[in-house]
Amino acid sequence: MSADRRKPVLVIGLGRFGSAVSRTLERMGHEVLAVDCDAELVQEFAPDLTKVVEADATDEAVLERLGVADFGSAVVAIGTDIEASVLSVLALADLGLTNIWAKATNDKHARILQRTGATHVVFPEQRMGERTAHLINERLLDFISFGDDFAIARLAAPEPIVGLPLVTSECRKKYEVTVVGVKREGEDFIHAVPDTIIFPGDELVVSGRIRNIEKFSAI
Repeated sequence: MSADRRKPVLVIGLGRFGSAVSRTLERMGHEVLAVDCDAELVQEFAPDLTKVVEADATDEAVLERLGVADFGSAVVAIGTDIEASVLSVLALADLGLTNIWAKATNDKHARILQRTGATHVVFPEQRMGERTAHLINERLLDFISFGDDFAIARLAAPEPIVGLPLVTSECRKKYEVTVVGVKREGEDFIHAVPDTIIFPGDELVVSGRIRNIEKFSAI
């Protein structure tokens, strides 16, 4: 998420997702205003976050009093209460915010959020579920997806390419993945070039379509 450093970021909802976003943004140097209607959650996170407010974010007048129109970005991190999620996005859009991120629980919820003004919709539970499923595969050591079909992964070098330079193994041609770099034990990460030879125990950083990375890790 790109947030304007000159303007604060509003985070609505202090569940696991919203609190993680708030903490991370603050660590990155952004000014954050976290809002939740649950007094206990506000009290819980008050020591950890710079600005935490108990308020009804579905009420446009309340948001206006908080000065939300001056914020650069907003994150609607409400997941379980779909109505509150949608109403919060609508209120933010009506106040003129143009960079609204919203958490969705399913495709229908996502479509409604987009129609009411969300400029970016994320599925954190779905993403984490997919990532966990990929990491259960012992050869996939780390996995980050971008969009619906592209990913970067760290994986153990598949046996068929061990002992060969990349120009010979032809990963891009045969498997439709790009080997970006290599990490071997006791050495720094190196950027892959055609002459890079893959040794037993090497870890590769590869990019490509998710399906192709899955197939490559299993060869």
